[in-house]
Amino acid sequence: MFPKSPRCQVVPLPQQQVAFVVDGQERLRWHTADDAPRPFFFPLTGPSGLPLTRMGHPGAPNHDHHRSIWFAHHKVLGIDFWSDTSDAVIRQEQWLAYQNGQQEASMAVELGWYDGHDPAPLLKQKLVTAIMPADGDGVLIEIQTTLNSVAESLELEQTNFGLLAVRVAGSISAVFGDGVLTGSNGLQTEKKLFEKASAWMDYSGSVDTGVTEGVTYFDHPSNVTYPSKWHVRDDGWMGASVCGDAPVMLYQDRPTTWRYMLHAHAGPADVEIANRLADEFGRRPPFDLQPTKKPHHEYQIERAFNE
Repeated sequence: MFPKSPRCQVVPLPQQQVAFVVDGQERLRWHTADDAPRPFFFPLTGPSGLPLTRMGHPGAPNHDHHRSIWFAHHKVLGIDFWSDTSDAVIRQEQWLAYQNGQQEASMAVELGWYDGHDPAPLLKQKLVTAIMPADGDGVLIEIQTTLNSVAESLELEQTNFGLLAVRVAGSISAVFGDGVLTGSNGLQTEKKLFEKASAWMDYSGSVDTGVTEGVTYFDHPSNVTYPSKWHVRDDGWMGASVCGDAPVMLYQDRPTTWRYMLHAHAGPADVEIANRLADEFGRRPPFDLQPTKKPHHEYQIERAFNE
């Protein structure tokens, strides 16, 4: 369906979707249609081509707000941007850049967080997402999100729920499959990892008979709560809690940026490989999105090597 050159591509599709492609194979898809209250990525596929994430909870119908990989927060000025029970929505306002390349492909978009009543957003979010090939037919998904308040300041209240959430496929979860949660300290299971600080978290398990794959979710040293405490569950859920211990203030004139990375990999969690990738991610420059004079382009995504 997709050409193999350039190696990494971001391809806009109908129905407000965008495909992230490596070596001609789609590995991730971005969804922004208004039939869901928030944009989300689905699916993220492993080296086998099978999904590593899922829509909703395998056993709890009141968790349909779990949409694979997504941004949300439980308490923004007391407003619930997490569940599907409030009027609050996150909407993509516009895409800013799509860039293809041999080493990585990237997408930049702008989103607004709306309370469902005021036509003006409470928050503005700029999101840069890049896909890169990794060893063993794996892929790296680098995610950089920047939030700033429309008002002079705004509080993200204390909660375990937010900011980047991942719901893995049922067969990868410990409850509904044979999956194993592993933290950067080498500890395993929800009991040992829930609300504990970790530089990364991995969920790996069977995606088919005899096929084990997983997702490693990396925090970044520049994030305000690094190493974050994690909200993780044996039922197939993991998220770095940016407000787990205390609120975070956002400002109009001082944007706050969080950086994360997901590694879709073959096999079970490998602590040595994950620590190496974490080190590389920690040293990798952030994305810099700027207006450009390049013909027929409005914005350019570059690496901020001078930072």
